[in-house]
Amino acid sequence: MKVYFVGAGPGDPDLLTVKAHRLLMSSRICVFAGSLVNPELLKLLPAECVRHDSASMTLDEILGVFRKASHQDLDVIRLHSGDPAIYGAIGEQMRAIEQLGIDYEVVPGVSSFQAAAAALRTELTAPEIAQTIILTRTPGRTPMPVQQHLDKLAESRSTLCIFLSTPRLGETVDELIPHYGTDCPVGVVYHASWPDQISVRGTLGDIREKVESAGVKKTAMIIVGHALGRDIPASRLYDGGFSHGFRTETGT
Repeated sequence: MKVYFVGAGPGDPDLLTVKAHRLLMSSRICVFAGSLVNPELLKLLPAECVRHDSASMTLDEILGVFRKASHQDLDVIRLHSGDPAIYGAIGEQMRAIEQLGIDYEVVPGVSSFQAAAAALRTELTAPEIAQTIILTRTPGRTPMPVQQHLDKLAESRSTLCIFLSTPRLGETVDELIPHYGTDCPVGVVYHASWPDQISVRGTLGDIREKVESAGVKKTAMIIVGHALGRDIPASRLYDGGFSHGFRTETGT
């Protein structure tokens, strides 16, 4: 018996990995992340699959499903939105099932920050402008370590992909303007890759008003950084004087 922590991707069923698709199609028991997972993905589950919506479950209740499945020698799919390793709270589940002696595996998925970048049709890195991407969030019910507050991270002028923070967009903008300037490009993407996706582009100076006008209040990714601009120097990767040896080392 094994528990599979599976990344559901950002929403579009076509963005599932082949392995995730195969596991869902053969699932006997699935614990899924409620409203965060596109209901279309659940249609891949067999009719006989036992389904548990974790939105209303405690950790102990989720572990109870794992224990029962272990006694029945049945695999469990633990379906998380995006990629399980990013704000998925899988660490506590993995530690608990290790203590129970249950085997598990993690199947990565496309993250919402990647889908948001695709929706904005932008690159998150840019030569001589931003070679670092920071995945972060603002404080909510979960506090942030002082060293990782936005005003600290912003000192690097990296590209920031800010999760779970749309309701605090105003405070986020106020913290970032001193470091990036009011003309810094910003993209806010609601439900990236879903049928009702909304993409809003602007600057730190006007993004609040644009997002409010679009009616976006939550479930959106905020991407901030000068790499989102259109006036970006060309990469040297395809420069005529750039050797092929260097090109082969740049895969991501």
